[in-house]
Amino acid sequence: MDLRPLGRTGLRVSSLSLGGAAMGQQYGPVSAGEVADTIRAAIDAGVNLIDTAAYYGRGLSEELIGAALADGLRDRVHICTKAGRLDRAVFDFTPAGMRRCFEASLKRLRTDRVDILLAHDIEFADDFERVFTDTADVLHALKREGKCRYVGMSCYPLGLLRAAVERCDLDVVVSYAHYTLQNTRLVSEFLPIAVEHGVGVLNASPLALGLLTHQGPQSWNPAPPEVKAACAAAAELCRSRGADLAKLGMQFCYAERSIPSTITGTAKATELAANLRAIDEPIDADLLAAVEAVLAPVKDLSWKSGNWK
Repeated sequence: MDLRPLGRTGLRVSSLSLGGAAMGQQYGPVSAGEVADTIRAAIDAGVNLIDTAAYYGRGLSEELIGAALADGLRDRVHICTKAGRLDRAVFDFTPAGMRRCFEASLKRLRTDRVDILLAHDIEFADDFERVFTDTADVLHALKREGKCRYVGMSCYPLGLLRAAVERCDLDVVVSYAHYTLQNTRLVSEFLPIAVEHGVGVLNASPLALGLLTHQGPQSWNPAPPEVKAACAAAAELCRSRGADLAKLGMQFCYAERSIPSTITGTAKATELAANLRAIDEPIDADLLAAVEAVLAPVKDLSWKSGNWK
């Protein structure tokens, strides 16, 4: 597994990271045994970063990850978790709320510290100035206390993520659905700012919350209709050529070496194996060009998320 530097942290992280959303049943039911098998297979393949959150399955993702790592695997992997988002529409970015959320995460993860702690989906805050001050302050306090090694924030709007980087002395950020076959604004617009500030960037949701898959997105996917239609057309093109749009999308992200790691949320070993094969196999340049042509009318089109302007 290719290891890449994560900003100024000193960490070298695997180009593929394991995301915990699916382990929290976000995309359908999975068992504790399936999660444990997937985590062990990922670590054996060289994956050294697991990303999760208190929000995923209302703590279930962290519980299952903690149980899987308790069997002698904790020291072989970096854990990134997130605090502040408690449910689909429940957020608490106050210092006290962040502490409560994080302390519960540590218990579920069966550890006394994590490598990376993020404020989760900060675009849903009702006072961004307090996020840049109070929330950032409690993150740095937890870092000084040794409960996390590095701190950061995550959100969808790149403008808000840029403001957080410029204001909050962050180590790491997670951006999602902004480096995909359909949208590459993470590299073209945001990455130069992150590099300037020494911030490590993790790319989440490389398949745009299920848009870039044959089965298509779930009903809650927030993309506008024209993006959904273009992605469905790209999937059909790949199907007509006996190819897999999801595989092409993963290969596209792995190939971008300026991004330290791409987080893929899978809880099943078969899905992990497909992602690992995509790393090793060369990308089909002709297919990529054809898919990019289909997606060109919606290239870099984003959508509104949360309360950010």
